[in-house]
Amino acid sequence: METIVITGASDGIGAASARQLKAAGYNMVLVGRSRTKTQALARELDVPFHIADYTSLADVARLASELRQYERIDVLANNAGGVMGGREVTVDGFEKTFQVNHLAPFMLTHLLMDKLIASQAKVIQTASEAANAFGQNFDIDDLNNERNYKPDTAYGHGKLANILFTRELDRRYRSAGISAVAFHPGVVRSNFASDTTHFMKFVYHTPLKYLITISPEKSAHRLVKLVQGKPGEDWRQGEVYNKDQPMTVAFKDDGNIARKLWECSERFLDSWIPIRP
Repeated sequence: METIVITGASDGIGAASARQLKAAGYNMVLVGRSRTKTQALARELDVPFHIADYTSLADVARLASELRQYERIDVLANNAGGVMGGREVTVDGFEKTFQVNHLAPFMLTHLLMDKLIASQAKVIQTASEAANAFGQNFDIDDLNNERNYKPDTAYGHGKLANILFTRELDRRYRSAGISAVAFHPGVVRSNFASDTTHFMKFVYHTPLKYLITISPEKSAHRLVKLVQGKPGEDWRQGEVYNKDQPMTVAFKDDGNIARKLWECSERFLDSWIPIRP
């Protein structure tokens, strides 16, 4: 049975997807930030787990090294992400929203690429309609969100970066056997937005959430369907989906910005100097 690595697996859609996929017979590997929550779910499912904090690229590099121990990675589900509060810079020198939502999963995928190619893997990216709501003014020259920072705008830019990354991953590696796809999970009832003072926290953490959000279990079906589907038949590579339909992306790109984002991300990682404890 296929081996599935899912990040952001300690809560919400990640945990719900892990439960459903384990019940379907897949070999699950969990990745989470919270040791307590991730370990508890791993014990519940009797599966291996790994801990990584995406605000530290050293953690991401260590995680990639640990994941390389598995014989195969048939699906890499890049699900970790979040909306932040005031503008913060990580220990690596990058704006926190950009690093957690894009640069860290980009780095993980990059470091696992040979394993993914050997496994003819699916790479599934959790994106969001926030790319349309807040990300239309995406500026390739301001990836660290230094100008006019707002939590929702930075998050929208990060989610658009997920979509652009998926498109460019498909363009570069489809011929090598990688099947890349992104999806909008819905407004999921979870601990999402816990780290922000933005209005999104109100949406996710008050009784209002029961009126405008969906359960993690319902959202997880969207990820599970992509895992179980056949690329090119059940879904199109390089596409982003909302429910079962391709999602219209407001930001128009002929591929040039997606290519530049990939190249900028590679340069950031090439210049990154690990922080020693």
